[in-house]
Amino acid sequence: MPPIINSEHSKITLNTRNVFIDLTATDETKLAIVTNEMVAMFSEYCEEPFTVEPVRLILPDGSTKITPDLSLRPMSTTAAYINSFTGLTLTPQELAPMLQRMGLQATATNEPDADLTLLIPPTRPDILHPVDLVEDAAIAYGFNKLPRAFPAVNTVAQPLEVSKLADLVRRECAMCGWIEVLPLILCSHDENFAWLNRTDDGKVAVKLANPKTLEYQVVRTSLLPGLLKTIRENRAHPLPIQVFETSDIALKDDTHQRRARNVRRAGAVWCNKSAGFEVVHGLLGRIMSVLEVPRLELVNGKRVQAGKGVEGEGWWIEGYDGESRVG
Repeated sequence: MPPIINSEHSKITLNTRNVFIDLTATDETKLAIVTNEMVAMFSEYCEEPFTVEPVRLILPDGSTKITPDLSLRPMSTTAAYINSFTGLTLTPQELAPMLQRMGLQATATNEPDADLTLLIPPTRPDILHPVDLVEDAAIAYGFNKLPRAFPAVNTVAQPLEVSKLADLVRRECAMCGWIEVLPLILCSHDENFAWLNRTDDGKVAVKLANPKTLEYQVVRTSLLPGLLKTIRENRAHPLPIQVFETSDIALKDDTHQRRARNVRRAGAVWCNKSAGFEVVHGLLGRIMSVLEVPRLELVNGKRVQAGKGVEGEGWWIEGYDGESRVG
């Protein structure tokens, strides 16, 4: 009702005695939650506290509905369930007053499967599951007073080898003065193929069945789209811009049960008025040096380790159609 709201006629003053609360939403559940909260807050200041006048709504299909619905929601749980999460040994008679302090109507019973019955007020829409009652009981008892104990497991967590390698590369790039970026793993089809002069053969990229927007159509098969988009959005910054990323891409793989696999990649982009190939080359050389991967050179048609003259695994850079390619 735009002509009425925000007008002199509808403003609330200290002399206002009747307040009509009008709310609009696209989700009926969220609308009911907000309505109950607003009505509950205003009802505290009524002439007769916590008393409101409901409204009967006539819906387009002819049905009627009374709003707001301030009825209490029943819920039950057990003291054993709460104790299993908190490590306490409280009885239902001890837990009931604690839950009452959290704004819940709790009663201890003798039922073995539900020795705690509760009535949830309309001002507590966050109570959706008995585990939410566990949180309220822990808050009422005091988090700092809960007993501490080691988990009853014998395993010790440790990072995956690929994660340790990625962290090593990430740290070296950062110490070389490069800035790490974290773009999204989803991108558009054109960003992943056409804008990189690549063709889609339908055997590489994982595509979304019903993407919400054109920007999120495929799972990236390269780190370049995200790095280039980052530079595009920060082109107002002074040059040079040197960014890197160490993260996963996704590739189709029929040998896996999920028909796809993640591959950890590292990428870097240098943006300046000049090419700066030596800068990127230096970063690559530093990473390979830290990883103790030898550089290979071409001798008599064979790739041998530089300075040693023996064949083996390593890395090299070679010309390829006017460009450079890392082996």
